[in-house]
Amino acid sequence: MKFTMGNNRKQIKYIWMVSREYGDLAGAGGVKDVVSQLAETLARWSGRSVHVVLPCYGFMDSIFLGFSPLMDPEDPEKVLQCEIDMDHPDEKRREKVRYFFRKINRVSLYLVDSARFREKRAVYTYTAEEEQAEPWQKESMGHYDYFAMNILLQKATMELMVLLDARPDVIHCHDGHTAVLPAMIRELPGYRSYFRSSGCLVTIHNAGLGYHQEVADLPYASSVTGLAREIIDDHLLDGKFDPFLAAGSYALLNTVSENYARELQETKSDRLTGWLGHALLARKVQLEGITNGIDPSLFNPADTGEGENFSFDPGNTDDDLRGKKECKIAFLRDLQDGKWQEKQYGTLDGHGDGPLFTFIGRLSEQKGVDLLLEVLPVLFERRDNVQIMFLGSGDAGLEDQLKNFSSNTFWQKRICFIRGYSPDLARRIYCAGDFFVIPSRFEPCGLTDFIAQLFGNVPVVHLVGGLVKVKDGLTGIGYEKDSPDALLDALERALVLYTDKENLRLMQLQSVREIEKKYTWSRVMKRYVALYERAGLI
Repeated sequence: MKFTMGNNRKQIKYIWMVSREYGDLAGAGGVKDVVSQLAETLARWSGRSVHVVLPCYGFMDSIFLGFSPLMDPEDPEKVLQCEIDMDHPDEKRREKVRYFFRKINRVSLYLVDSARFREKRAVYTYTAEEEQAEPWQKESMGHYDYFAMNILLQKATMELMVLLDARPDVIHCHDGHTAVLPAMIRELPGYRSYFRSSGCLVTIHNAGLGYHQEVADLPYASSVTGLAREIIDDHLLDGKFDPFLAAGSYALLNTVSENYARELQETKSDRLTGWLGHALLARKVQLEGITNGIDPSLFNPADTGEGENFSFDPGNTDDDLRGKKECKIAFLRDLQDGKWQEKQYGTLDGHGDGPLFTFIGRLSEQKGVDLLLEVLPVLFERRDNVQIMFLGSGDAGLEDQLKNFSSNTFWQKRICFIRGYSPDLARRIYCAGDFFVIPSRFEPCGLTDFIAQLFGNVPVVHLVGGLVKVKDGLTGIGYEKDSPDALLDALERALVLYTDKENLRLMQLQSVREIEKKYTWSRVMKRYVALYERAGLI
């Protein structure tokens, strides 16, 4: 059923969020940054009480991270724990959970500790360590019990709120991993009455195929969620129960940029989602769009951690970015010394005079890595001073291509690939790079373009989804056609800009000013509060 909105606005003071990722605690992509930065910004303003629930994965040591067991309000001598119904169609099942708590930057954080989460060594996929222990758990393969993990987290969150007698003004559910919660609190006995005054907002961080968290086993979907079979059957996309589609009947939905919302519901780009946007529109569900914000203080190149000579500020008109050049030379020197030997393939020339292109992210076709690898040989043939640095992991075929490219005799010291990810290494690459390439085929919002701009690393982007916030010729270089020729032309334009130091510096300045004017979380937060007020009336 679809709930209708009333006319009165509801003041939002008590906010709960549920997510599979959060800040430095657990992350696999941009979701971790969005959730943590939005939560902390909300908690800083107007006396709001903000609470976030996420799993306690096997790679997390709750005590080492500063968490304490959450004690039972009715028996302070006991740790708060409960049993969650996780039924199969032919078998009643329950799983035990307990909770840990810590407050960070005014945000109350809760970890859900359970055997199911504890056995996982990464957020969404199996690791090499897990494959070594159990060969069927192939590295980079998604968890076989992903849907059970999602439902356990959502049910454990609902139970936690009941046990703490918490009645939120709004529950903010992040991505498909948490999108069934609105249906469960509206349809399951007990919850329906308890949460009658709580609104729900579901944010679609990525609607691409593979991100919906859909499930094809419909009897299992019904038994494990507790939702009636007719509710499951009423929310099918391509024959599978789709959490996003279900959320549309019980919550307000938004996605992470205005343009991505438009693409999903007004263009053929929605084919990349399995036509989710159009299916929602057919049900009269309009997607809201709010472009993600960023906290510039978290990406401050004035503090590179490498000494005063390496400090720089792209937003300061009086800074000639000499410190950025020092960062570049130091990074190239460390590459030549093989500092990341175990994960490093190839190296780069250490002179630092030529343009350095950079890429940080998931190695996948969505990110356009295959297109970038297609045009690099042509670019190298035309320009003998170009270098490129890759940091990331993903598709095994693309990883192998990068390894082969890095060992190619003709391109020695021009291409380097470091497999994996670390925040410190990423920061050094942002500091060192001249241009940051984002050739994504679709991109809901993108935060890496923001981060690159704050480090004076000019983005070269495919103008899709949230990447349209990069203004071609003003705050970066953008191209419209998804093709190798268009990407190659954009890279060539970047090389021309590299020789025009005055306009390059102007673009770096304009980029930082645009972020400060429109995209800080203190500004973006206000739009979320407006959505919360609307969600509270559904």
